[in-house]
Amino acid sequence: MRIQVLGPVRVWVGDAVVELPSAGQRALLGLLALAAGQPVPQAELIDALWGDRPPPTAANVIQTHVKHLRRVLEPDRPTRSRSLVLPFIGDGYALRTGPDDVDLLRFRRLAGAATAAQHDGDPRAAAGLYADALAEWAGTPLVDVPMLARHPKVAALAEEHRAALGRYGELMIALGDVRQALPALREAADAQPLDEAGQARLIRAFAAAGRRAEAFDTFHRARRRLADELGVDPGPELIAAHTAVLQDTADAAGPERAAPVPHPAPAQLPADVPGFIGREDELAALDKLLDDADDEFTAVVISAVAGTAGVGKTALAVHWAHRTRSRFPDGQLYVNLRGYDVEQPMPSGDALARFLRALGLPGADVPVDPDERAARYRSLLDGRRMLILLDNAASVDQVRPLLPGTGACVVLVTSRDTLPGLVARDGARRLDLRLLPGDDALILLRWLIGDRVDADRDAALDLVDRCARLPLALRVAAELAVGRPETPLAALVAELTDEERRLELLEAGGDPQTGVRAVFSWSYRQLTPAAARAFRLTGLHPGPDLDGYAAAALLGADLPDARRLLDVLARAHLVQRTGPDRYTQHDLLRAYARELALADDSGTRRSALTRLFDAWLCAAGTAIDLLYPAERHRRPATAQPAGVVPAITGAAAAQTWLDAERANLVAFVQHTATHGQPRLAVRLTITLLRYLESGGHHAEATTMHRYARTAAQQLGDAAGEAHLLTNVAVVEMQQGDYEPAAGLLHRAIELARAGGDATVEARALGNLGHIDQWQGRYQSATEHLEQALVLIRRTGDAAAEARALGNLGQVYRRQGNLDQAAGHLRESVRLCYRVGDRVGAAYALVSLGHVAFARGDPGGAADQHREALALFRQTSEKAGEATALDGLGTVTRDAGCLREAITILRRLGERSAEARATNSLGEVLTATDRPAEARNRHAAALTLANATGDRYEQARAHAGLAGAARALGEPITAEHHLREAFLLYTAIGVPEARDIGTRLHGGAPGLDGSAPG
Repeated sequence: MRIQVLGPVRVWVGDAVVELPSAGQRALLGLLALAAGQPVPQAELIDALWGDRPPPTAANVIQTHVKHLRRVLEPDRPTRSRSLVLPFIGDGYALRTGPDDVDLLRFRRLAGAATAAQHDGDPRAAAGLYADALAEWAGTPLVDVPMLARHPKVAALAEEHRAALGRYGELMIALGDVRQALPALREAADAQPLDEAGQARLIRAFAAAGRRAEAFDTFHRARRRLADELGVDPGPELIAAHTAVLQDTADAAGPERAAPVPHPAPAQLPADVPGFIGREDELAALDKLLDDADDEFTAVVISAVAGTAGVGKTALAVHWAHRTRSRFPDGQLYVNLRGYDVEQPMPSGDALARFLRALGLPGADVPVDPDERAARYRSLLDGRRMLILLDNAASVDQVRPLLPGTGACVVLVTSRDTLPGLVARDGARRLDLRLLPGDDALILLRWLIGDRVDADRDAALDLVDRCARLPLALRVAAELAVGRPETPLAALVAELTDEERRLELLEAGGDPQTGVRAVFSWSYRQLTPAAARAFRLTGLHPGPDLDGYAAAALLGADLPDARRLLDVLARAHLVQRTGPDRYTQHDLLRAYARELALADDSGTRRSALTRLFDAWLCAAGTAIDLLYPAERHRRPATAQPAGVVPAITGAAAAQTWLDAERANLVAFVQHTATHGQPRLAVRLTITLLRYLESGGHHAEATTMHRYARTAAQQLGDAAGEAHLLTNVAVVEMQQGDYEPAAGLLHRAIELARAGGDATVEARALGNLGHIDQWQGRYQSATEHLEQALVLIRRTGDAAAEARALGNLGQVYRRQGNLDQAAGHLRESVRLCYRVGDRVGAAYALVSLGHVAFARGDPGGAADQHREALALFRQTSEKAGEATALDGLGTVTRDAGCLREAITILRRLGERSAEARATNSLGEVLTATDRPAEARNRHAAALTLANATGDRYEQARAHAGLAGAARALGEPITAEHHLREAFLLYTAIGVPEARDIGTRLHGGAPGLDGSAPG
């Protein structure tokens, strides 16, 4: 049987189409299908079919329609037997079908899977699933039932379609495959000509496809229609889309913020629960709370009575969220706070970091301080209409930082606690979720098991009681029953009863979850010994999810066997599949698995975790060595474990593995630091630094280093702590926070000296030299770098020596000592090539390009920058690529190169480097007769330089502003900025001060504010 409501109402039984000649029958079937399995009261059906003028026989007419539909949908049902597809429930009817029997349910399932894929970081899979979901639509819903054309549920369904189409379009634009999505986006825009978001999306799609004329035409048509029909001007979203096309057209090199990939609205909801049954009162209560909110901040706590777990809080929240997602056009955020996790609840700061990235903030821009993250989060939510689902919260303190500051958002919280403080102080509403009613539990069991429930109703009722009417336990028990189809249901229930009694004796009646544990134990005991062992050991895994390789390490098995056992556990509902080769567990099941594992005193758990951590450490080391081979000798050595290790071949695979396992690697450090293995925490954190800093994963870096530093202190490892402090300082420096970074580096130097580690001391001194250079303290920078160089030469580390020489060369070049600079830089390049450090060689080549430009050789400078650019791109060093583009754009006056550099640096959060590239762009714009644009660029650079304390770039920005002002005929403003530049250049003692002084006192014409980069 198949039912279509997304278009004309149609029914297929087998392959044959069954005619429904009566509009009333089609309307009734459509209404029940739209309810997605929930009962529809008779009064609601009468109101939908006849409005406020129903005939006296309305109830009889509905009964007649139902009888006819039952004959169509259940042709083989015995006379007088209870209808399973169209049962009478309460005072209404429900349509009970399989999850794929109705096109609406297929659409929602596919859209939910697309959401999950997008949440898992697989946009291409998400786009494919959205395309499949949209293919379910055969036209306007219930198009052949005019009486329901204005029904609210039909209108809401149209909103669901628009939302899915919008997300699909955004993904296709982001993936650069926009031509395939254009027909659907154009159709949606034509159907809703006053929907500014849809029109803006179509404009961006046309622009991405290179069809600028059609993009402009779409904007002008939308503007005229808004003026003619609503008397309003285009809103900010439509204006922004039009402005982007204008800017792209004006400068073929692309706008400064181009290449920005459009950031789709977050769609993080997990997939809807298949076979969701009952909870009509709770769903109605949530609907009412949403209706009553009326733009007033709303938080809802779905709490469990008496702390009951497994009652279906998450299922209810996710199901309702999917039903109402169309009312949140700016997206949905979801996080599992793991409040009752056996390892560690998620800190609110970590949840904020995830949300900030989902809202479009580059990872590098996520603040380190949790309070700053919360403030940034509230700012990004301002004016947005979003649903925020906080799942499995442990406490008010965990939730409160995640609350928005404006009333347009709705927050849904699930917790075993009633969170009274959230209700009292924050105005939250509480919805207590009780056990599933017996009738609904029986219906769920029938959906899961099938006709055996009707064949032995008494046994089914007994099973419902044994499962304590908890949906989680019912699903686990049902899977066992499905796996033993020949065993009578009554016999299975008898087995469960015996198991429960055994547990009651063991627990002495003290565990309120005995019934649930009995169900788990019953299912667990049916597993093969290998699968049972696999289940126990999954409970030891400290991270949020695991893949086949992690399971193989835990089990000491080969990869095919580990994956087969995970599939067995997934079929038994003892683990949950979240993506290709990725699994997680409900916290009750995880706690039960861990309980079983901890009861095993044979050393199994210790050896399992040792295998897992050894495999992770080895894989992380392999990945980092592939990405940064020249620094291999600086990282802790990792031995090849005996068991299975993830197969990582090539830099792309290394990056993919690290991205997929990042949350687990953080959990690795947290677990080992707090469970008696501090040395592992220190080793992994030190190993991962380059990945964390180059990817802008500052939030994860901060968390890992906090735990690892405590671990180093426990070990009395002064050198390790110094290394970690230097790492944290690097992260601070990347974000322009130089003063706290300097404090950390001074402490690192003290510890390194106390521990006698010259390598770590030299690294800390070198980074202090970086800070001095960026803040214009060149003498101090020279001293620190020379001290570092002495220590490095004692240790014989040629790679570190090459980097130190390159850094010294930069400082000498800034001071105008070009010969000395060139000598150091050429030696740096030679050493870098000798040790295989292509990244280090490229950075030195960039500086040699600056030296050549300062000597009046732009052609030679361009050659150096091009060679460096090629090396950076070969090694995927994005920050270096931006640096080379900055240099190349400066010497060739190519604004496109500079804009590309700025885009990369902004994405990485490299604020100091962004200030340098922005100043360079301003200088090129002035030199190419675009002083107004140049002034904007130098003003932006000045703001960045002020934030980081980079006095050289402050002076350079003032010099550039002076040049722009002079070109614009503003001599007084020009002189003001020129004096500011002179004072700053003089304070840091660079040659530019002499040039600026000459201009100030001699009034040199043609002031353009240029300064060697």
